Amino acid sequence: MKICFFVFSFLTILFSCTPNNVQHADQLKKYFEEKNVEGCFALYNNASDDFTVYNLKRYRDSAFSPAATFDIVTMLIGLQTGIVENENMKLKKNGLTVFEAFRDVNSFQEIAQNIGKSKLQFWIDSISYGSKKITTNEDSFWLDNSLKITPDEQMGLLKKLYFNQLPFHQRNQEIVKKAMLFENNTQYKLSYKIGVGKKENGNSLAWIIGWVEENRHPYFFTINFETATIDLDLHATSLAILKQILKEQGFLEGKM
Repeated sequence: MKICFFVFSFLTILFSCTPNNVQHADQLKKYFEEKNVEGCFALYNNASDDFTVYNLKRYRDSAFSPAATFDIVTMLIGLQTGIVENENMKLKKNGLTVFEAFRDVNSFQEIAQNIGKSKLQFWIDSISYGSKKITTNEDSFWLDNSLKITPDEQMGLLKKLYFNQLPFHQRNQEIVKKAMLFENNTQYKLSYKIGVGKKENGNSLAWIIGWVEENRHPYFFTINFETATIDLDLHATSLAILKQILKEQGFLEGKM
């Protein structure tokens, strides 16, 4: 009884949900088991406050390195401080534009170095990002388990970004959202950021966070998983799991 009350209280505070629109989707476990990974999934319908979750304990209580999903914040800080002029500015180390680097893998070390640890810390504190700890170098703290964040906190960040509610200029938030948009057709828009890394125990870690829009309504999602399998393509796996779940939930086929 106490456990049920706690779960309900948490979801009520976070999402203003009622017992009728919190769905524990245990059937989604199969998509993680098929890939031999352990993870969680959450989907939030902003219009109706419907919240679907698989593995609530991991989603709510466990914090992980954000890996490249932290590029969302790095790009916002870079734009806000003028370190990044715009999305077309080229990085010196790899010749990619900021837009291209954002959609690549772990290409933002140069931007973080140029911003510097003190400014990064200021903005991380300003948005209360995860554990807010930078205990290692400014070009690796989001990759080496210095900074950690829960899937639940990732969801909160996504919602604020989508509605331009973060303490950054609207222009800068719009630029980041543009970089996150990977699929745009007549049926849906799919925006996301993938991040992969390592846990302290050696397990590979993966995130895919973002939102899907159908009929101009956003649905925010967070997927986090880990595996001891060393030869698994984490980028392809995260996207595959996401699309399998979204299709089961009725997305990506023009039905919503």
